[in-house]
Amino acid sequence: MEFRHPTAVAETNTRALNYLTENLNNPKAGCETFQQILTELGNSIEVYPKWHPILTIPLCQSGSNEALLSNLYKGIDHTILFVKGFITCPYSETAAIELVNTTNQLTGLRAYCLQSPLYSDDAYPVVIIATDVELEADGTIRSRDALAWCLQYLTEYARNAQVAETWWNMRHYILGEPHGSRSSLLVNQYTGGHMRKILEVLNDSGVYGPIKEWSLEMFSPKKRKTISETLIKAALDCGEKATSFEFELRGEICKATVRDTWNDGSEFSVQVMIGDFDLSVSGFYYPEKNLIQSSDPNGKRALAKKFL
Repeated sequence: MEFRHPTAVAETNTRALNYLTENLNNPKAGCETFQQILTELGNSIEVYPKWHPILTIPLCQSGSNEALLSNLYKGIDHTILFVKGFITCPYSETAAIELVNTTNQLTGLRAYCLQSPLYSDDAYPVVIIATDVELEADGTIRSRDALAWCLQYLTEYARNAQVAETWWNMRHYILGEPHGSRSSLLVNQYTGGHMRKILEVLNDSGVYGPIKEWSLEMFSPKKRKTISETLIKAALDCGEKATSFEFELRGEICKATVRDTWNDGSEFSVQVMIGDFDLSVSGFYYPEKNLIQSSDPNGKRALAKKFL
């Protein structure tokens, strides 16, 4: 489905509101608190981009390579993310106070205990904010800041890179979630478009190494479906049922696995891989109907009649 900013905002904020208030004895008061949080932290989101200060500030000082909130902020529990920061609701008051004290020692972050209940009347909600994050009128992060943080992340990433990954592979890490082709709830199309240009310039420079495409999302749904069906059909033509084998297609070595799903000959599951995870597709073949059912990268199945 096409990414629409207003729709995504409404959906994520509604989910966050329900999560944080539905178990309270006074949900109405919780809703009022939630609206105050939206004013302070911006819209609710699902995943931070890798360059976001909420991740990079504690990551730089922890020495960890894992940019996971649970590793960077000890004691968090029942957590909802927002553009500028997050709310977490541990059941331990001691854990909440320790989290606040530890976070406030990091330059660029501010934490405090919320006096109003959220998630549960027995929880101790903590608000953590990246103080340098400023928002545009549309609720996304100010373009200049987002671009600078993104560039810093991409150049740091170059140090240990073995291959260059395209925008279609990297946009989840650069835009955060939910996202579209070049925008998200954290960056607008102007900012996302420039982030893509920066990545493509770095890729073309060779700083990461040879370009490697991991995702079929760069193609239209019709082309993705055709590629999947071509590989599955080639595997069925070249191999025996219920086995693993290799075959060559247009100069590429493909590894295939064909398995009788129910051991009755009615359905065969097929997986084909080019190289070492360079490209992977899967689907099903129904002999009685002479039908291939392929799965696209988004997990949606598409039916197409093939005469094998």
